[in-house]
Amino acid sequence: MGFPVSGSETKQYKFLIYGRTGWIGGVLGKLCEAQGIHYAYGSGRLENRVSLESDIASVNPTHVFNAAGVTGRPNVDWCESHKVETIRANVVGTLTLADVCREKGLVLINFATGCIFEYDSGHVLGSGVGFKEEDTPNFIGSFYSKTKAMVEDLLKNYENVCTLRVRMPISSDLSNPRNFITKIARYEKVVNIPNSMTILDELLPISIEMAKRNLTGIWNFTNPGVVSHNEILEMYREYIDPCFTWKNFTLEEQAKVIVAPRSNNELDATKLKKEFPELMSIKESLIQYVFKPNRKTPVA
Repeated sequence: MGFPVSGSETKQYKFLIYGRTGWIGGVLGKLCEAQGIHYAYGSGRLENRVSLESDIASVNPTHVFNAAGVTGRPNVDWCESHKVETIRANVVGTLTLADVCREKGLVLINFATGCIFEYDSGHVLGSGVGFKEEDTPNFIGSFYSKTKAMVEDLLKNYENVCTLRVRMPISSDLSNPRNFITKIARYEKVVNIPNSMTILDELLPISIEMAKRNLTGIWNFTNPGVVSHNEILEMYREYIDPCFTWKNFTLEEQAKVIVAPRSNNELDATKLKKEFPELMSIKESLIQYVFKPNRKTPVA
């Protein structure tokens, strides 16, 4: 599915990116530089329509990327006690940006979340049956996920929006505290559940290509397949630190030390794989893009 944008085939690309101080927004800027794509960061507040219109008028972009929003620091538990701020950024802000972009005839690449599902009787853990793009979210255990599911449903009405469901993002930058690998390597204990995840080093360049193709609609923006916490930490031990150890605990034990429940699921990446056949499986991508570039243990 694509959104008809007048003149985009012959016009030089120029991206307007929201989320300058965020992880994904920062990487997008570096990717644009590497590819020679003109870009600018938006300075307007997402919930302020006039400031967004001003950004678009001054930048005159061909496409807009939204990597802004609230996930909470240090984690989504923050959203449980800051509900109005979460709504303002994740719902009001995102919808305002989508509406302004539609009015201006612009495709909006919106980085969303896949943490709006949890394993159920139709998608059993370990079955290989993942949630598809058209499935209705079934996880509202955290306020963060609740707002994300709400806005995704509303955005379906905007034919100019490309919604990318990101999950448990990982990159080769193991010093980044937002990196899922870095997070779990620092935890005292971790659960061990297979999940769909997003390798940013492979998928963020694909998001740029999706903009160029004017793709819209909902996309499960994860590598095909699942990987568990223990499998990742075993790779970490093999490639990074042979002395690394960790302890597991159950979901019930985890629930005692977090405020809001966490989403665990498998997303079906068939649609994305069909559009981008070169897309690697999650375990292949982890080794290729994350662990091999960071290898510290000698090759046998």
